[in-house]
Amino acid sequence: MDKTDKKILHILQDDATLSVGAVAEAVHLSTTACWKRIQNLEERGVIRKRVALLDPAQLNLGMTVFVTIKTSHHDLLWLRKFSEVVRDIPEVVEFYRMSGEVDYLLRIVVPDIQAYDQVYKRLIKDTQLSDVSSSFAMEELKNTTALPLDFV
Repeated sequence: MDKTDKKILHILQDDATLSVGAVAEAVHLSTTACWKRIQNLEERGVIRKRVALLDPAQLNLGMTVFVTIKTSHHDLLWLRKFSEVVRDIPEVVEFYRMSGEVDYLLRIVVPDIQAYDQVYKRLIKDTQLSDVSSSFAMEELKNTTALPLDFV
């Protein structure tokens, strides 16, 4: 990956709706050369997909909940079942297996505490968990989907 690819990625992370011509102009390439680079980045999986970022507050999803989970089950069968349960809950927008004292971290978006309680009940219904701890975000100070490009 060269500097031009990085510039293209930086531009697309900021606004993926730009035309190839606009991106090409910004990185000083012909439209065809730029299109080929973007296609290559997509084929290599560097660009996984292009999406629209929505405003949660305008969709009545003003509450963000971070949930830490501990379990005494660490076998593959349990993990597969738990992963299925979590993936089937649309309010869970991020899901990580962690190192350290916490086994899993979830980020959940919901309208209010009652909606979170419904998610919590779905989460514990078919899984065995040792500890579930929830923290409610008071204020969003930074939220970006843009990845740093200085490491490639």
